[in-house]
Amino acid sequence: MVKVIVNGARGRMGSEAVNAVNNDPELQLAGQCDFGDDLAALIKETGAQVVVDLTAASAGFTNTQIILNAGACPVVGTSGFQIEQVNELQALAAEKQLGGLIAPNFSLGAVLMMKFAAQAAKYLPDVEVIEAHSPQKEESPSGTGIRTAELIAQARTKAAVKCSDKELIEGARGAELHGVKLHSVRLPGVVAQQTVFFGGLSETLKIEHNSQHRESFMPGICLACKEVVKRSELVYGLEHLMD
Repeated sequence: MVKVIVNGARGRMGSEAVNAVNNDPELQLAGQCDFGDDLAALIKETGAQVVVDLTAASAGFTNTQIILNAGACPVVGTSGFQIEQVNELQALAAEKQLGGLIAPNFSLGAVLMMKFAAQAAKYLPDVEVIEAHSPQKEESPSGTGIRTAELIAQARTKAAVKCSDKELIEGARGAELHGVKLHSVRLPGVVAQQTVFFGGLSETLKIEHNSQHRESFMPGICLACKEVVKRSELVYGLEHLMD
């Protein structure tokens, strides 16, 4: 069995992860941790092989460093990582010969949505991303939105149509990453939703994913806990472990 610590265990995602680990016969909950606790000491005390970090975007980078330096494999669900931070953490994981994952989204359906969007972008380069989360979401755009834009930009084989950049109200056209427009919605009643909206010649295509409950992320978390212990590198995106 894989021994797992859940960091951020008192949060909504963390409490779901605690239940998921407890209910998976291949995983053992070694400990629970949250803000103010000594994560490195708990890893040493329990001999945990994996730490699932579900804290906050502002703490994700430091927590991942702590996990790797303590000799455990990180499974990180906090978003907001810069590419330079991901590269630095991947180098540290390689030095420690530890597997790990930084996941913009743990939902299997969301990963498929991103894959399908990248496939569509080869043929329909004109696209915008609309992501929605609860008002408690710390950062905008979401990690899923950012990752989707990255995958679309990598997959495009031709440039998108040039649109007017005239805004009567600043921000009306949203943010832009790698030539892909990103729009963030924050509303009560939303858990996680994303629409990738493509336009073509007299046609449109929408690829949409909805998470109605945080339990939708748990199969991906449990899969990651089992897979990272078999690896010696830190990957960015759950798709690398699904394949």
